[in-house]
Amino acid sequence: MWVLEVWRVIRVVVVDDEALVRSGFELILNAAADIEVVATATGSAALRAVETTRPDVVLLDIRMPDVDGLTVLRQLRALPDPPVVAMLTTFDTDDYILSALRSGAAGFVLKDTEPEQLAQLTRTLASGGVVLSPKVSAALLRNAEPATTADIDADAARVERLTERERAVLVLIAAGLSNAEIGQRIHLSVGTVKDHVSGIFTKLRVTSRVQAALLAQRAGILP
Repeated sequence: MWVLEVWRVIRVVVVDDEALVRSGFELILNAAADIEVVATATGSAALRAVETTRPDVVLLDIRMPDVDGLTVLRQLRALPDPPVVAMLTTFDTDDYILSALRSGAAGFVLKDTEPEQLAQLTRTLASGGVVLSPKVSAALLRNAEPATTADIDADAARVERLTERERAVLVLIAAGLSNAEIGQRIHLSVGTVKDHVSGIFTKLRVTSRVQAALLAQRAGILP
């Protein structure tokens, strides 16, 4: 009896104003058997490239001369079925990264990331994980707008709408775990975790894992 193994290839679009960066990322990622760069583009061509190729992950330069990376991010997040978007940057202290995370980016990738790590970061993004360095995670919480008592009460009320299982998933989302890692931790299938994540986003009225983590932090449910 033959067993057919289904191999899922992660489809990636790389958006950067520098041709050398685009070709370098394409070369590195295409060397992985489970990743395919289906398009590269400049900022002005990014939306069309994504609409045409429908990738799983977009690696998007945060600073581009033709179109600002944050503008492109908002365009991509507004699509009916948006891909996971991570920002490309040269430094992990980039001032724009906080705005990008609040706008729905799933994290950021340094342009000087080691080749063997780049593929793994892409897999983490594709599986629903968040890619953040400790420096950026700390800066995100440190620079978050001060919450009023009314905001905290509203966040706590939204969290109260979650089931016990959804609260457990939310805590693991805030810890940066991917859907697969969450499933392994609490013994659920990836599909079930995805359903829980979708329900959490709806009840909390957020659109990204980072936004959900910030809300959980303000509501005081994180360790």
